[in-house]
Amino acid sequence: MRTKPYVLLLSTLLALLPLLVPASSARAAENGEWAVYPAASQLGDRPYFYLVADPGSTLTDRVTVANKTAAPLTFRLYGADAYNTERDGGFAVRTQKEEQTGAGAWIKPERTRITVPPRSTVTVPYTLAVPADADPGDHPGALVALDERIAPGGGGSVAVGVQRAVGARVYLRVNGPTVPALAVEDVTLDQDRPLVPGTRTSSALVSYTLHNRGNVTLDPKVALEARGLFGRTLLERDLDGVPAELLPRQKIRLTARWAGSPQFDRGDVTLTVTAKGVRETATVSFLALPWFAAAVLLVGAATGFFGLWMRRRRALSA
Repeated sequence: MRTKPYVLLLSTLLALLPLLVPASSARAAENGEWAVYPAASQLGDRPYFYLVADPGSTLTDRVTVANKTAAPLTFRLYGADAYNTERDGGFAVRTQKEEQTGAGAWIKPERTRITVPPRSTVTVPYTLAVPADADPGDHPGALVALDERIAPGGGGSVAVGVQRAVGARVYLRVNGPTVPALAVEDVTLDQDRPLVPGTRTSSALVSYTLHNRGNVTLDPKVALEARGLFGRTLLERDLDGVPAELLPRQKIRLTARWAGSPQFDRGDVTLTVTAKGVRETATVSFLALPWFAAAVLLVGAATGFFGLWMRRRRALSA
């Protein structure tokens, strides 16, 4: 049987949810069958772990796993590093088989395998030992409860097994200098214009990379501005689809559609990215010239050049 990577259902499920749900109403990570959250007086009092530590120090805390089903469930507990997904920049964590280099490597549950009775909870202490040479700044991760069951998934002739996991986010900051740094890189513009101007609406796809080059998590905002000949403003808007959390040292590739882009113009598209303490811009130039119009101009220029050449030749032979 072939096993495909399991899906992690984190506290917010999707990267967009922090934008839609106020922080005060955030809830513990769960998938309807089990939940994982910091030990507290009741579910959801501490939806995430917020920890601050000095290099070389060790923290202790407790994580609770709640079984909401009518049958016992067995889980593997482990720490995992967090990262931004390439697809949309969502908050994701490494699988158990991947190498952990940050908070995931420093988290050690007292028990790595637990069985939770039906409609019950089990609380497990854990330590987080920060190396003496740990870099200052944010080291996001999660405490993950991986269901040992392998559920059938997919179809066709190849059997596919799916394992599910739920993780409680760990927001760890190691004391020391914090350096916010953000860049917008590799801006490109792909145009889709009609062959004959005016026969349909044109559009352009702006692609760009956001790169958190610092050591703290950022909440970036991106604004797009397009200007044509003589500085005419063609477009000004704030872009959506930007993740609420761009983790340290992470790169994500994003796109924005520009509907109604010019069919005959020349100008620049500028992206401005801002976050707390940082502001960066990047610009790409464009030339909107329909092929049909370009061919007409080229033929006209060639015809004019040929006519001028013929007149000069006749003048010389006269």
